[in-house]
Amino acid sequence: MEQQILDKYIEAGKIAKEVVDRSKNLIKPDAKTLDIAEAIENMIKEKNAEIAFPVNISVNNIAAHSTPSWNDESVIGEGVVKIDLGTAVDGYIADTAYTIDLTGKYGKMLDANKAALENALKTLKAGVKISEIGKIVEKTIKSYGYKPIENLTGHQIDQYQLHAGLSIPNVDINSNQTLSEDMVIAIEPFVTDGAGSVIETNKYEIYSLIQIKPVRMAEERNLLKELEIRKGMPFAKRWFKAIPEIKLNLILQDMVNRNIIRRYGMFREKGNGMISQFEHTAIITKEGAIITTQ
Repeated sequence: MEQQILDKYIEAGKIAKEVVDRSKNLIKPDAKTLDIAEAIENMIKEKNAEIAFPVNISVNNIAAHSTPSWNDESVIGEGVVKIDLGTAVDGYIADTAYTIDLTGKYGKMLDANKAALENALKTLKAGVKISEIGKIVEKTIKSYGYKPIENLTGHQIDQYQLHAGLSIPNVDINSNQTLSEDMVIAIEPFVTDGAGSVIETNKYEIYSLIQIKPVRMAEERNLLKELEIRKGMPFAKRWFKAIPEIKLNLILQDMVNRNIIRRYGMFREKGNGMISQFEHTAIITKEGAIITTQ
């Protein structure tokens, strides 16, 4: 990897870690999810970094793709709160997540999650099979008496691409795919006391650009110009609240139907179990890995 690119990945990771450390003080039962999301995204922008994807705030049995709507009045409450955030420097992404248990009841679950992540990170180096990573994650989580979420994975990262190439399993799978030198990956174990899988809901607040096509309305053209700047990185519907909500919904639905953008439904645990999540980004080397967000 060129030194210039490596430096940008490392800088993105440094910023992400700083934002994580600062944001933990925001997670309180009476805090509004919208206030937290906007505060975290503003922290990223204050560092002159790009928001790699809308901040995900997932509580209790919600796993991912959960970001507040533009007029969201919901508060965190006394739950198990997952914060998943991403920073980018010239499109080179750092993806990280942490969980805070405001109930005081799920410390063991969080310990299982942290141990699974740490054990996975220790195995990383060029040539390691992704099946071995999944096996270690699954074995660690089950040793604590919990289940990994089998249909959520870590992922390879590339410039402006949050999900590029490999998926990194959280369970033992039959695969001969291996990590290679200079590959950038996010290790992202999810732990639950529920069914061990998630289902997609019909709540959509996050989208990303697939391709540019001609559009008719001025609002659509302006929206596409903004999305071109992001070069495919996901965006939140609430970022465009200058457009009246009814019109924005119609625009987004039309763009989905025409395969201009894709949408991401919020995930919840199939058995409504509680969920924990921790995540770090790593750059693979011959002998190990550089953990950019740690």
